[in-house]
Amino acid sequence: MQASEHQLVVQRRPQPPAPVNGVTSGSSGLLDPLELESLKLIMDASLRVHARHHFFTWTQGLLQNLVKHEALVCALRNAEPMSFHVESFSTSPLDPALLSDVFRRDTSMVPHLTKTWEENFYRPVVCETGNASPFAQSALGREFNRIGTDTVVGHGTYDAFGKPASFFIFACQSQAMNPKQLYCVELIVPFLHQAWVRTQIDRPVESAAVHAAGAGLLTSREQEVLKWIHLGKSNIEIGTILEISPLTVKNHVQKILRKLNAQNRTQAVGKAMALRILSI
Repeated sequence: MQASEHQLVVQRRPQPPAPVNGVTSGSSGLLDPLELESLKLIMDASLRVHARHHFFTWTQGLLQNLVKHEALVCALRNAEPMSFHVESFSTSPLDPALLSDVFRRDTSMVPHLTKTWEENFYRPVVCETGNASPFAQSALGREFNRIGTDTVVGHGTYDAFGKPASFFIFACQSQAMNPKQLYCVELIVPFLHQAWVRTQIDRPVESAAVHAAGAGLLTSREQEVLKWIHLGKSNIEIGTILEISPLTVKNHVQKILRKLNAQNRTQAVGKAMALRILSI
């Protein structure tokens, strides 16, 4: 199904960037000094991403502070044309594996985003997914709407033949998306690509070492709680699922944070991934 013009906002070269919500995008003047400093820190931190748990902590921590999103879908092209290795990252209450699978099977939104991105000189593409969008009832659109997002931003990298090498989708709320956010997406995606590629390198020796380090650190109950934390559940929701009181869940969370030396839930998930206590 094709989207109408007003539902897809793109930026064209060599003309001035198309307006988004009435504001022109594409200038460093959009960022204040603190935001520019944050951008530099994010770019620098990306160079230290070498594993998926690093990637999760980086995208859902530092990057989240600058580019607001509820979910990030990362697709790296395989050898076959338009065949992608896909993984999703989010602190929202969704199943990342399910979202990745829905992305791979999508025959509506994903082809439209990538095709439009190619046709418009590889600039970020903004697409509505809310109730008025033709993509609202697609499987991918429903997953995004379920976590309260109504807009996606698609941007990627391309090879020497102009075909997508990687493609990233930021699912966000429309009020959070503005020219400043688009500009940040355009700047950060090359770093996102390089960091994501590094996570795909197999390091069996390192993996064995961290697995040994994490063995037995958390009890089976604490691992259950951590799994539901990763899926975005609150203490009340976890208590209902596990049939224990919210206070008991809170005690488990405090123990998890202490054992992993983590300051918050996101950091705990990242460290648990590093120790192979939790996988995505």
